[in-house]
Amino acid sequence: MSRTFAYCRVSTSDQTTENQIQEIASAGFTVDPKRVVTETVSGSVAAMERKGFAKLLDRLEAGDILIVTKLDRLGRNAMDLRTTVERLAAEGVKVHCLALGGVDLTSAAGKMTMAVIAAVAEFERDLLIERTQAGLARAKASGKALGRPQALTGDQQRIIIEKRRQGISLGALAKEFAVSRAAIQRVEKRLA
Repeated sequence: MSRTFAYCRVSTSDQTTENQIQEIASAGFTVDPKRVVTETVSGSVAAMERKGFAKLLDRLEAGDILIVTKLDRLGRNAMDLRTTVERLAAEGVKVHCLALGGVDLTSAAGKMTMAVIAAVAEFERDLLIERTQAGLARAKASGKALGRPQALTGDQQRIIIEKRRQGISLGALAKEFAVSRAAIQRVEKRLA
């Protein structure tokens, strides 16, 4: 006999999972309170790295049903979501998402929905990369210096090179110019 579990997640401690629990009940799912897993963890943390979700995975068995209100409760991005749903499907667990009309993500229709979502997410990521690259090229063409500003002026860098030739240690120079040893080494690589 299948058991029904609910996974409800919020990102910050000032939020509550109560709305998600009510939404699941309103959708007609009866979930025993001991099978409702709630967790406060950022969505940027992969599903498999969340303590509450990891414990839930240990409890789920073939034939069980896992309900989430929205896809972003389950995964941080399309790839994480897909990996999570595929793992659950391999273990015989059905995954229902209320925001998608309660569709079982492990069914044929659910897999198609996941494929479309993954394709859209990949398309958006590719567009973002293209826009970023175009912006960087435009900035570079207009003469804008890209990257982090240098911690040391040109004069300071020349002094450092001269002092290194005199045998002054990296540590002493780092202390004198209030920078890291790595900053001194970068100056050497750039100017030596």
